[in-house]
Amino acid sequence: MEVITPAAIEVSLAVQEELQSRLDEADRLRRKQVERARYEALLAQRRYLRVDPDNRLVTDALEADWNKKLRELLEAEREYQRQHAEDRKTMEEEQRSRVMDLSTSFPRLWNDPRTPDRDRKRLARLILEDVTLTKGIEITAHVRFKGGLNKTITVPLAKNGWKKYMTAPAVIAEIDRLLNDHPDWEVAKILNERGLASGRQLRFSATIIAALRKRHNLKSRYARLRGAGILDAAELAQLLGTCTRTIYIWHKNGKLRGHLYNNEGAYLYELPGIGSALEDPNRRYRHGKPS
Repeated sequence: MEVITPAAIEVSLAVQEELQSRLDEADRLRRKQVERARYEALLAQRRYLRVDPDNRLVTDALEADWNKKLRELLEAEREYQRQHAEDRKTMEEEQRSRVMDLSTSFPRLWNDPRTPDRDRKRLARLILEDVTLTKGIEITAHVRFKGGLNKTITVPLAKNGWKKYMTAPAVIAEIDRLLNDHPDWEVAKILNERGLASGRQLRFSATIIAALRKRHNLKSRYARLRGAGILDAAELAQLLGTCTRTIYIWHKNGKLRGHLYNNEGAYLYELPGIGSALEDPNRRYRHGKPS
């Protein structure tokens, strides 16, 4: 059998006080309804008494209205008495026993991972009177329970969100190194194969790599290639006196060295040097064929 501790009794009393407070508020609202019905009945009575008795048409209508208001008053009073009796039942010994059971199982309910946060908030409102927080080198919480019990709790300062979820500097450095030879999606694939994860412990993707590049001011694969003098298809075609379609054909046939730079399969190209398959100073290339 579970032992009821003083702290559990304090919790039970606090819960009972909260229930009683809610019942009192409901009782007050129902009393106002009865008072409103009584006022309406008195008002109907005054109207009836002020009318000329010889005016039977008006008199009959006002009398009927008065009787109606009296019936509504009687019904409101009966409903009030019924609800009042029901409210008293909720605080009988059986209900008190259930509240005590709730207090003893409070830690189990609170720590159960299946308990949603909204229910934890409701539980907290049942037992807490107020909480005062002070911030220094740590957070100090002065907690006052509704049963009168006080407790002081100290916890370390939480990390800032951006620090808590910051990707490790060593991982950022590796991303910077990999971008020299790989586009974003390949960098993500390599990091995932190594078992590395982002600051939020997510698998890397091209989107995450792009976001980290921008946040840490890392040059993209495209910017690095352009900085090294690598050309796009139009630029290379103009230099070689041909068209971009020919550049694509030469690259496909292995006559040009291309560098993949994005996630859509786009390439930048190196200008062919001396001794390459395309090098012939006496020929002019047009549409992939020497002319």
